Amino acid sequence: MISDVQYDAPGRDDCSNRSLNREWVEITNTSRRAVDLDGYTLSDEDGHTYTFGDLWLGGRDTVRVHTGVGRDTDTDVYQDRRNYIWDNDEDTATLYNDRGRYVDDESWGRYHRHGEGHGHQRDGGWYGHRGDHRR
Repeated sequence: MISDVQYDAPGRDDCSNRSLNREWVEITNTSRRAVDLDGYTLSDEDGHTYTFGDLWLGGRDTVRVHTGVGRDTDTDVYQDRRNYIWDNDEDTATLYNDRGRYVDDESWGRYHRHGEGHGHQRDGGWYGHRGDHRR
């Protein structure tokens, strides 16, 4: 599931790699079994899509997907982009499995869905989050 989103990088939005990497989405495996994320995708409302490579996410583990450039590890992966992806005022991060099936999403701004669940945002605000429901 999408467990947290930092869509507005702290500090000045200067498109530096440091600033880009302060924009991220966390994916958490809520099961006890490891999950192979190879082929899973994470996308925004504008169609920017990141496809996971060979990465196993252990049971109850979390991986942070950064926007900028970096060296992938078991806990942090990088989209290797030179521009921000997540809109500060409104957007939706959507996770699909390797067969293109909906897994989870997290929305903020006008896209957030009142009464559809218990999603959260980094500042503690509660936003629409469909959890494990399927489209």
